[in-house]
Amino acid sequence: MINGILEKLRGALTKDKAYRATSGNKNWLPIILVTSLGVTASVWGVRELKWLQSWELKVYDQMLRSRPVEPPDPRILLVTITEEDIAREKWPLSDTKINQLLAKLESYQPRVIGLNIYRPEQKNSAAGLKNPNNIIGTCSYSSMDRAEIPPPPNLSPENIGYADLIPDNQEDQIVRRSLLFSESTDKKCTTKFSFAALLAITYLEKQGLEIDFPDQYNFRLGKTYFQTLKPNSGSYQNLDTAGYQLLLNYRHPGYLAQQVTLTQVLNNQLNPNWVRDKLVIIGTTAASLHPGFYTPYSASPQQPARMPAVFLHAQITSQLLSTVLDQRPLIWYWDDWAELLWMWSWSLIGGILAWQLRHPLLLLVVGGTTIASLAGICAALFLQAGWVPLIPSAIALVTSSAAVMLYTTYKTQQQTQLIIVQVEQQKEAIAQLNILLKESIITTDKTTVSDIHFHPESTPKIPEKTTGDLLLGGRYQISQVLGAGGFGRTYLAKDTQRPGNPNCVVKQLMPARRDTRFLQVARRLFQTEAEILQTLGRHHQIPALLAYFEDHQEFYLVQEYIFGHTLDEELSSTHGVQSESFVINMLKGVLEVLAFVHEHSVIHRDIKPTNIIRSVLDNRLVLIDFGAVKLMQPASSEQTELATVAIGTRGYAPPEQMAGHPRLSSDIYALGMMSIQAITGIPPQELQPDPETGNIIWRQTTQISEELAGILDKMVRYHFSDRYQSAAAALQDLKRILE
Repeated sequence: MINGILEKLRGALTKDKAYRATSGNKNWLPIILVTSLGVTASVWGVRELKWLQSWELKVYDQMLRSRPVEPPDPRILLVTITEEDIAREKWPLSDTKINQLLAKLESYQPRVIGLNIYRPEQKNSAAGLKNPNNIIGTCSYSSMDRAEIPPPPNLSPENIGYADLIPDNQEDQIVRRSLLFSESTDKKCTTKFSFAALLAITYLEKQGLEIDFPDQYNFRLGKTYFQTLKPNSGSYQNLDTAGYQLLLNYRHPGYLAQQVTLTQVLNNQLNPNWVRDKLVIIGTTAASLHPGFYTPYSASPQQPARMPAVFLHAQITSQLLSTVLDQRPLIWYWDDWAELLWMWSWSLIGGILAWQLRHPLLLLVVGGTTIASLAGICAALFLQAGWVPLIPSAIALVTSSAAVMLYTTYKTQQQTQLIIVQVEQQKEAIAQLNILLKESIITTDKTTVSDIHFHPESTPKIPEKTTGDLLLGGRYQISQVLGAGGFGRTYLAKDTQRPGNPNCVVKQLMPARRDTRFLQVARRLFQTEAEILQTLGRHHQIPALLAYFEDHQEFYLVQEYIFGHTLDEELSSTHGVQSESFVINMLKGVLEVLAFVHEHSVIHRDIKPTNIIRSVLDNRLVLIDFGAVKLMQPASSEQTELATVAIGTRGYAPPEQMAGHPRLSSDIYALGMMSIQAITGIPPQELQPDPETGNIIWRQTTQISEELAGILDKMVRYHFSDRYQSAAAALQDLKRILE
């Protein structure tokens, strides 16, 4: 399975450069900006509707559970009343038993005792204690499904805190927030302080730290400032934030605080140091009395499904104490504008990845890695108590990638279909041109014209444009002649209308005849060839077509100037035989661009060393001088046979192309002959065919690996059906050698 995936990935990488060279490279920024903004706005809108909130909260819970375990809070002791205690003492516990427990604990000098036990018949709780003001009791507010629970009658109202907890919603009922202070409308439970908050405040006050409310939304304990939840805090949307609420920064339930049971305390099985100057919280853990509450740890298989209320109060109290005394951070989150910017950034990344990769398999691999990186960043920030959006950002990244991929695929298909139509029109024009040429008296053979670095031996038959002539097309000023033939020339020119007057190549093409019928067909051939070159020129290994126009029945192509030298200089006899690694790299460079050209059903028709330039700037091989347009200007017979029906250079062009029937594999043949020339040092014209098979005889002239020789043999088979049928297939075999 892994090998299959890797094979597909290799195939994708083979075509990667071709995909990245498809249309619209100059317009990538507005496309990605518009897409990312649209996707971000859509995801934000969906988020505002709370459609993502449950997912985001599940991720929040997972990150909370995944944090490293912290040491237990050393300031808190939990006294739990378990099922065993209830079976032994019977429920409800009497005032006598409660007071016995409180007296036992008071003897060890705790700083504060919190009693979170509700008994319908409680009249004398904490009676007879030396410091009853150290006892904090509870009551509960009324709700839709429960009447209010009054506080113990003999405790001071200042020592009462409400025990209400706030599960999130009707779907999961998970407690993620703490309600610290709230207004009461009940008659008996009138306290404004929660039980947990009052425990922490009482504990801190005895340490000289007081509470202060600078405004109606936030509060301060000592010098520590607490910012409460807002309706859109973190991943919450339109949250009811009445009162003063904080995100509950849980400690691991198994490492919350020291615990003892009621029986252990009554039987003196208690270390006095666990109580002295500590905050003691008493409560029940028996599920028969209350099933408990769902928490982020409920999904953990190592934890009970529900957490007793006494543990939740201890969590809240511990959070307040740890924040003030240990500088343990509160869970923080960004404002809306920062979260929006965060999501937009990942949407931009998704769009850029899709634009650069352009292949679904590559995008899947790289996109998956990017999402993993996003998750890693969010997890790392959560370790620092930062809650940043993961789900919306991942959705924005994936959606933006998919949108850009769909757009580029659609545009590529459009361009491919357009080129296919243009190629068909080109074939029709060539057929009509051939008929006209056969009817004419012009019988001169074609002389191949290179875009640059060509020095013809024949004398030009048309007036040469020189520096100082009128600007071609009103903007291109000729600098020098790069190449010339019987019916055309190639000039180096300056573009006077672009900043800096950059160099460009202007190819002048003159039809072989000037009669109306011939010009009409030649014009149509020129138009389709220019449109094809305009699309292909977006590939980084093909010169960009900058402009094309007709002037006085002469046709002009204006292309990007590639500063470098042709492969003819590298393969000349003065350089000798090239190494096998040189041939492999040359094949790879040319096959990559040919794979792109052939994907669009375009045949180059004139692959040869003088039509491949090695760029000085980045060493890339650039394919120039596509041959179909030359059919309007056949030249001498030294290099081309059957000029009225074919284009190609003797030695490099295969038999079917010389007969006027080129195929995609014809280009592969020509490249194979170039490679054989490089590895043997023998020009193609001097190699002899096998009289029986027609295949070129060359192996005995050089030492070469069997793998590369097999590829070259298959490239130059005499019959086109025996060769590689696509450049991509040849490139795939070549990649195996490189591996």
